[in-house]
Amino acid sequence: MSDTFDIDAFRVTREPYYHPQHNEIILFEAAWRLRLPVMVKGPTGCGKSRFIEYMAWRLQKPLITVACNEDMTAADLVGRYLLDVNGTRWADGPLTLAARYGAICYLDEIVEARQDTTVVIHPLTDYRRTLPLDKKGELVMAHPDFQLVISYNPGYQSLMKDLKQSTKQRFTGLSFDYPLPAAEATILQQESHVDEQVAARLVQIAQTARALKGHGLDEGISTRLLVYAGQLMTQGIAAREACRMALVQPISDDADICDTLNHAIDAVFDA
Repeated sequence: MSDTFDIDAFRVTREPYYHPQHNEIILFEAAWRLRLPVMVKGPTGCGKSRFIEYMAWRLQKPLITVACNEDMTAADLVGRYLLDVNGTRWADGPLTLAARYGAICYLDEIVEARQDTTVVIHPLTDYRRTLPLDKKGELVMAHPDFQLVISYNPGYQSLMKDLKQSTKQRFTGLSFDYPLPAAEATILQQESHVDEQVAARLVQIAQTARALKGHGLDEGISTRLLVYAGQLMTQGIAAREACRMALVQPISDDADICDTLNHAIDAVFDA
Protein backbone atom coordinates (compact mmCIF):
# COMPACT_ATOMS: atom_id res chain seq x y z
CA MET A 1 0.00 0.00 0.00
CA SER A 2 1.36 3.39 -0.92
CA ASP A 3 1.56 6.03 1.79
CA THR A 4 0.92 8.65 -0.88
CA PHE A 5 -2.51 7.36 -1.88
CA ASP A 6 -4.92 10.29 -2.12
CA ILE A 7 -8.52 9.29 -1.43
CA ASP A 8 -9.66 12.85 -2.18
CA ALA A 9 -8.87 12.21 -5.85
CA PHE A 10 -11.97 10.00 -5.91
CA ARG A 11 -14.37 12.64 -4.66
CA VAL A 12 -17.14 13.82 -7.00
CA THR A 13 -16.48 17.54 -6.98
CA ARG A 14 -19.22 18.69 -9.36
CA GLU A 15 -22.90 17.89 -8.89
CA PRO A 16 -23.99 15.34 -11.48
CA TYR A 17 -27.42 15.94 -12.97
CA TYR A 18 -29.86 13.38 -11.60
CA HIS A 19 -33.65 13.35 -11.90
CA PRO A 20 -35.24 11.25 -9.12
CA GLN A 21 -37.62 8.50 -10.20
CA HIS A 22 -39.23 7.78 -6.84
CA ASN A 23 -37.88 7.98 -3.27
CA GLU A 24 -34.55 6.32 -4.03
CA ILE A 25 -32.53 9.24 -2.62
CA ILE A 26 -34.22 9.01 0.79
CA LEU A 27 -33.84 5.22 0.83
CA PHE A 28 -30.16 5.31 -0.10
CA GLU A 29 -29.42 7.95 2.52
CA ALA A 30 -31.06 5.76 5.18
CA ALA A 31 -28.93 2.80 4.06
CA TRP A 32 -25.84 5.02 4.15
CA ARG A 33 -26.51 6.11 7.73
CA LEU A 34 -26.63 2.46 8.72
CA ARG A 35 -23.73 1.57 6.37
CA LEU A 36 -25.90 -1.12 4.82
CA PRO A 37 -24.69 -2.59 1.52
CA VAL A 38 -26.95 -1.67 -1.40
CA MET A 39 -27.84 -3.57 -4.57
CA VAL A 40 -29.08 -1.41 -7.47
CA LYS A 41 -30.75 -3.30 -10.30
CA GLY A 42 -32.36 -2.22 -13.53
CA PRO A 43 -32.01 -2.21 -17.32
CA THR A 44 -28.99 -0.92 -19.19
CA GLY A 45 -28.69 2.85 -19.40
CA CYS A 46 -31.54 3.70 -17.01
CA GLY A 47 -29.42 5.83 -14.66
CA LYS A 48 -28.04 3.39 -12.06
CA SER A 49 -24.43 4.58 -12.26
CA ARG A 50 -25.46 8.23 -12.46
CA PHE A 51 -27.53 7.74 -9.31
CA ILE A 52 -24.57 6.31 -7.39
CA GLU A 53 -22.33 9.13 -8.59
CA TYR A 54 -24.97 11.65 -7.50
CA MET A 55 -25.30 10.06 -4.06
CA ALA A 56 -21.52 10.11 -3.57
CA TRP A 57 -21.59 13.83 -4.35
CA ARG A 58 -24.60 14.42 -2.11
CA LEU A 59 -23.03 12.54 0.80
CA GLN A 60 -19.61 14.11 0.09
CA LYS A 61 -17.91 10.70 0.07
CA PRO A 62 -15.22 9.37 -2.28
CA LEU A 63 -16.44 6.96 -4.95
CA ILE A 64 -14.30 4.10 -6.26
CA THR A 65 -15.95 2.38 -9.22
CA VAL A 66 -15.06 -1.04 -10.61
CA ALA A 67 -16.41 -2.14 -14.00
CA CYS A 68 -16.76 -5.88 -13.47
CA ASN A 69 -15.95 -8.35 -16.23
CA GLU A 70 -15.63 -12.09 -16.68
CA ASP A 71 -11.83 -11.98 -16.49
CA MET A 72 -11.75 -10.15 -13.17
CA THR A 73 -10.10 -12.11 -10.38
CA ALA A 74 -10.24 -11.72 -6.63
CA ALA A 75 -6.75 -10.20 -6.80
CA ASP A 76 -8.08 -7.50 -9.12
CA LEU A 77 -10.44 -6.47 -6.31
CA VAL A 78 -8.33 -6.90 -3.18
CA GLY A 79 -4.75 -6.46 -4.43
CA ARG A 80 -1.59 -8.39 -5.25
CA TYR A 81 2.16 -8.39 -4.90
CA LEU A 82 4.00 -6.62 -7.71
CA LEU A 83 7.62 -6.73 -8.78
CA ASP A 84 9.63 -3.52 -8.70
CA VAL A 85 13.31 -2.52 -8.57
CA ASN A 86 13.47 -3.33 -4.86
CA GLY A 87 11.88 -6.75 -5.13
CA THR A 88 8.17 -7.07 -4.42
CA ARG A 89 5.59 -4.72 -2.99
CA TRP A 90 1.94 -5.07 -2.14
CA ALA A 91 -0.58 -3.00 -4.12
CA ASP A 92 -4.09 -2.64 -2.73
CA GLY A 93 -6.97 -3.28 -5.12
CA PRO A 94 -9.94 -0.90 -5.40
CA LEU A 95 -12.08 -2.78 -2.86
CA THR A 96 -9.28 -2.72 -0.30
CA LEU A 97 -8.59 0.97 -0.88
CA ALA A 98 -12.26 1.81 -0.37
CA ALA A 99 -12.39 -0.25 2.81
CA ARG A 100 -9.20 1.28 4.22
CA TYR A 101 -9.98 4.90 3.48
CA GLY A 102 -13.75 5.07 3.79
CA ALA A 103 -15.06 5.34 0.23
CA ILE A 104 -18.19 4.07 -1.44
CA CYS A 105 -17.06 1.09 -3.51
CA TYR A 106 -19.32 0.60 -6.53
CA LEU A 107 -19.07 -2.76 -8.32
CA ASP A 108 -20.84 -2.10 -11.61
CA GLU A 109 -22.49 -5.08 -13.35
CA ILE A 110 -21.41 -7.47 -10.62
CA VAL A 111 -22.86 -10.53 -12.39
CA GLU A 112 -20.19 -10.18 -15.08
CA ALA A 113 -17.57 -11.18 -12.51
CA ARG A 114 -16.93 -14.83 -11.72
CA GLN A 115 -18.87 -16.16 -8.74
CA ASP A 116 -15.68 -17.26 -6.99
CA THR A 117 -14.51 -13.65 -7.20
CA THR A 118 -17.61 -12.10 -5.65
CA VAL A 119 -17.27 -14.30 -2.55
CA VAL A 120 -14.49 -11.99 -1.31
CA ILE A 121 -17.06 -9.25 -0.64
CA HIS A 122 -19.04 -11.36 1.85
CA PRO A 123 -17.12 -10.43 5.05
CA LEU A 124 -17.63 -6.74 4.21
CA THR A 125 -21.41 -7.09 3.95
CA ASP A 126 -22.29 -8.29 7.43
CA TYR A 127 -21.55 -7.36 11.03
CA ARG A 128 -17.84 -8.15 10.59
CA ARG A 129 -17.11 -5.42 8.03
CA THR A 130 -13.71 -6.95 7.41
CA LEU A 131 -11.66 -7.86 4.36
CA PRO A 132 -9.14 -10.72 4.71
CA LEU A 133 -6.01 -10.30 2.57
CA ASP A 134 -4.93 -13.93 2.64
CA LYS A 135 -1.85 -13.47 0.47
CA LYS A 136 -0.63 -10.67 2.72
CA GLY A 137 -1.75 -12.20 6.00
CA GLU A 138 -3.72 -9.08 6.94
CA LEU A 139 -7.28 -8.49 8.09
CA VAL A 140 -8.51 -5.06 7.00
CA MET A 141 -11.13 -3.53 9.29
CA ALA A 142 -13.44 -1.40 7.16
CA HIS A 143 -13.32 2.33 7.76
CA PRO A 144 -16.49 3.68 9.46
CA ASP A 145 -17.43 5.50 6.24
CA PHE A 146 -17.01 2.49 3.93
CA GLN A 147 -20.08 1.34 2.01
CA LEU A 148 -20.41 -1.33 -0.66
CA VAL A 149 -22.77 -0.86 -3.61
CA ILE A 150 -23.31 -3.29 -6.48
CA SER A 151 -25.42 -3.09 -9.63
CA TYR A 152 -26.64 -5.45 -12.29
CA ASN A 153 -29.20 -5.82 -15.05
CA PRO A 154 -31.76 -8.54 -14.24
CA GLY A 155 -32.69 -8.69 -17.92
CA TYR A 156 -29.40 -10.38 -18.71
CA GLN A 157 -29.59 -12.96 -15.94
CA SER A 158 -29.01 -16.59 -16.77
CA LEU A 159 -28.07 -19.74 -14.92
CA MET A 160 -24.45 -18.94 -15.67
CA LYS A 161 -24.69 -15.23 -14.85
CA ASP A 162 -26.61 -14.59 -11.70
CA LEU A 163 -25.75 -13.74 -8.13
CA LYS A 164 -25.92 -16.52 -5.59
CA GLN A 165 -28.65 -16.17 -3.00
CA SER A 166 -25.90 -16.18 -0.38
CA THR A 167 -24.65 -12.95 -1.98
CA LYS A 168 -28.00 -11.32 -2.77
CA GLN A 169 -29.28 -11.68 0.76
CA ARG A 170 -26.39 -9.66 2.13
CA PHE A 171 -27.71 -6.50 0.44
CA THR A 172 -30.60 -4.11 0.61
CA GLY A 173 -32.04 -3.41 -2.83
CA LEU A 174 -33.25 -0.59 -5.07
CA SER A 175 -35.02 -1.36 -8.33
CA PHE A 176 -34.72 1.06 -11.25
CA ASP A 177 -36.50 1.26 -14.58
CA TYR A 178 -36.55 3.77 -17.40
CA PRO A 179 -38.04 7.09 -16.23
CA LEU A 180 -41.65 7.96 -16.92
CA PRO A 181 -42.04 9.77 -20.27
CA ALA A 182 -42.30 13.30 -18.86
CA ALA A 183 -39.30 12.77 -16.58
CA GLU A 184 -37.28 11.18 -19.38
CA ALA A 185 -38.02 14.12 -21.67
CA THR A 186 -36.81 16.49 -18.94
CA ILE A 187 -33.59 14.49 -18.63
CA LEU A 188 -33.03 14.69 -22.39
CA GLN A 189 -33.48 18.45 -22.39
CA GLN A 190 -30.96 18.81 -19.58
CA GLU A 191 -28.39 16.31 -20.87
CA SER A 192 -28.48 16.89 -24.62
CA HIS A 193 -29.94 20.43 -24.79
CA VAL A 194 -32.67 19.54 -27.28
CA ASP A 195 -35.96 21.40 -27.06
CA GLU A 196 -39.12 20.07 -25.43
CA GLN A 197 -40.70 18.90 -28.68
CA VAL A 198 -37.65 16.94 -29.84
CA ALA A 199 -37.23 15.38 -26.40
CA ALA A 200 -40.84 14.19 -26.44
CA ARG A 201 -40.38 12.67 -29.90
CA LEU A 202 -37.25 10.80 -28.82
CA VAL A 203 -39.10 9.37 -25.83
CA GLN A 204 -41.92 8.30 -28.13
CA ILE A 205 -39.43 6.30 -30.24
CA ALA A 206 -38.01 4.72 -27.11
CA GLN A 207 -41.49 3.64 -25.99
CA THR A 208 -41.98 1.86 -29.32
CA ALA A 209 -38.67 0.05 -29.03
CA ARG A 210 -39.22 -0.98 -25.40
CA ALA A 211 -42.50 -2.61 -26.41
CA LEU A 212 -40.43 -4.95 -28.58
CA LYS A 213 -38.42 -6.31 -25.64
CA GLY A 214 -38.88 -10.05 -25.65
CA HIS A 215 -40.24 -9.87 -29.20
CA GLY A 216 -36.97 -9.59 -31.08
CA LEU A 217 -35.10 -7.21 -28.80
CA ASP A 218 -33.16 -8.29 -25.74
CA GLU A 219 -33.24 -4.76 -24.36
CA GLY A 220 -35.09 -1.56 -25.21
CA ILE A 221 -33.57 1.78 -26.14
CA SER A 222 -31.93 3.23 -23.06
CA THR A 223 -32.13 6.77 -21.76
CA ARG A 224 -28.38 6.96 -22.41
CA LEU A 225 -28.90 6.28 -26.13
CA LEU A 226 -31.64 8.89 -26.29
CA VAL A 227 -29.17 11.41 -24.89
CA TYR A 228 -26.67 10.39 -27.58
CA ALA A 229 -29.28 10.97 -30.28
CA GLY A 230 -30.10 14.39 -28.88
CA GLN A 231 -26.44 15.34 -28.67
CA LEU A 232 -25.93 14.36 -32.31
CA MET A 233 -28.82 16.60 -33.28
CA THR A 234 -27.30 19.53 -31.45
CA GLN A 235 -24.23 19.01 -33.65
CA GLY A 236 -26.34 19.61 -36.72
CA ILE A 237 -27.04 15.97 -37.63
CA ALA A 238 -30.51 15.47 -39.12
CA ALA A 239 -32.97 13.93 -36.68
CA ARG A 240 -33.53 10.71 -38.63
CA GLU A 241 -29.81 10.13 -39.19
CA ALA A 242 -29.03 10.84 -35.54
CA CYS A 243 -31.72 8.41 -34.41
CA ARG A 244 -30.58 5.64 -36.74
CA MET A 245 -27.01 6.05 -35.57
CA ALA A 246 -27.81 6.21 -31.85
CA LEU A 247 -31.07 4.28 -31.47
CA VAL A 248 -31.10 1.56 -34.14
CA GLN A 249 -27.61 0.39 -35.06
CA PRO A 250 -26.38 -0.17 -31.47
CA ILE A 251 -29.27 -2.36 -30.32
CA SER A 252 -30.00 -4.78 -33.17
CA ASP A 253 -28.53 -6.45 -36.23
CA ASP A 254 -31.85 -8.01 -37.18
CA ALA A 255 -33.10 -6.51 -40.43
CA ASP A 256 -36.79 -6.76 -39.49
CA ILE A 257 -36.26 -5.12 -36.11
CA CYS A 258 -34.18 -2.36 -37.70
CA ASP A 259 -36.90 -1.76 -40.29
CA THR A 260 -39.53 -1.52 -37.55
CA LEU A 261 -37.47 1.01 -35.63
CA ASN A 262 -36.67 2.98 -38.77
CA HIS A 263 -40.37 3.19 -39.63
CA ALA A 264 -41.07 4.45 -36.11
CA ILE A 265 -38.39 7.12 -36.51
CA ASP A 266 -39.78 8.18 -39.87
CA ALA A 267 -43.30 8.41 -38.43
CA VAL A 268 -42.23 10.47 -35.44
CA PHE A 269 -40.00 12.82 -37.39
CA ASP A 270 -42.25 12.93 -40.46
CA ALA A 271 -41.60 16.20 -42.27
